[in-house]
Amino acid sequence: MRKFDDERDIFFKRRFGMFLHWGLYSLPAWHEQVLWRKNIKRKDYEKLIDVFDPRLFDPDAWIDLMEAAGMQYLCFTSKHHDGFCMWDTKYTNYNIMNTPYKKDVLRMLSRACEKRGIPLSIYYSCPDWHHPEYPNRGRHHEMFGARSGEGQDIKKYYEFVKQQVTELCTNYGRIYQFFWDVNVAEYHDPELNEMIRNLQPGILINDRGPSKGDYNTPERHVPDGAVFKEPVEACQALGRESWGYRKDEDYYSTKHIMQSIDKILAMGGNYLLNVGPKADGTIAGEYTDALKVIGNWYKSVKEAFDDTYAVPDMFWEDSYDGISGGEKHVRDRFLTTKKGNTIYIHLYNDIQSSGLILRPFDILPDSAILLNNGQKIDFTVDITPWHFREKPYLRLRNIPVNDFSGEVMIIKLEFSDALNE
Repeated sequence: MRKFDDERDIFFKRRFGMFLHWGLYSLPAWHEQVLWRKNIKRKDYEKLIDVFDPRLFDPDAWIDLMEAAGMQYLCFTSKHHDGFCMWDTKYTNYNIMNTPYKKDVLRMLSRACEKRGIPLSIYYSCPDWHHPEYPNRGRHHEMFGARSGEGQDIKKYYEFVKQQVTELCTNYGRIYQFFWDVNVAEYHDPELNEMIRNLQPGILINDRGPSKGDYNTPERHVPDGAVFKEPVEACQALGRESWGYRKDEDYYSTKHIMQSIDKILAMGGNYLLNVGPKADGTIAGEYTDALKVIGNWYKSVKEAFDDTYAVPDMFWEDSYDGISGGEKHVRDRFLTTKKGNTIYIHLYNDIQSSGLILRPFDILPDSAILLNNGQKIDFTVDITPWHFREKPYLRLRNIPVNDFSGEVMIIKLEFSDALNE
């Protein structure tokens, strides 16, 4: 994995964060892009500013939930595609101060994070469906043309962006990451990221902005492979349909999210998991319940991610194809991380039975522990019927697969002797 070799290397310590999509779109509670996806008139959507009043917003409650889930930082949507700004900006009236609430929620959140030592990251959308100079031309994540009187001059628009980004990087304390989103217009200006770095030395910047960033951001999927060569922060939402709060949401199973987290982290990446606060500022029970389950699992297995690195070719397993009656090598049923003489087996893809043969290994560990609950796992080096023509291999036995069908199991193997990779 390529490192930065400067203070940005804290990125490789903070592995798990909370994404928060919150704005006017929480009122219709259908999708954060409801304006675009439901073909609502902008003048009608923009009237939501007159009723947005999140009186129950409590930033400490958000941080409590984040910490309960084992997360280490927050990323907040300062301005999504709709152009509405969740802070006290001088450069547009379309902001939180002109709602009935009349409070700078970003400032409230930043102060709470600073008080509690929580790194705060800021999301900022490149497209803007409200600003008259953004060239909305009907491309993906854009409105379907200009309104009367709009200039659609992208250079003028990015002067506005520079002013807003300066506010965000000047008035809200230390910013951990700057998360640009979808540079649809493919506008290129490396001076923007340089300006951010000058205002916030040591900040991390993602890859979706007007110039190359520090890390990649795959969304809603787990890339193929077993190890990342470049810094990665994958992002996923607990809701399958929307990142913002949706009343009738279809939620991913906690097992699915655990599998996604485990594979990304075992490959050396980081994970940003999203919740969408309701219009009143609270977080729905479906999110809090899921994060409690995911957090309990994550905390129990966290050592398999901390200061470890991927060793993708250390083991492989055979599986039995019951249809054709044949055997096949499987390298993607589990992943492996390592720290010193300790190896962690990540069973993110579920194993077929209570036994696991770790070919071509034939060394007995000192111990085998299921991190999920601390249970000892039996092990032996022997010849099994499938491999009677081969040599003895390390076999883990009596793995409680049925007891942990709702979460990803991770097994810790400790060796007293140094291991060759």
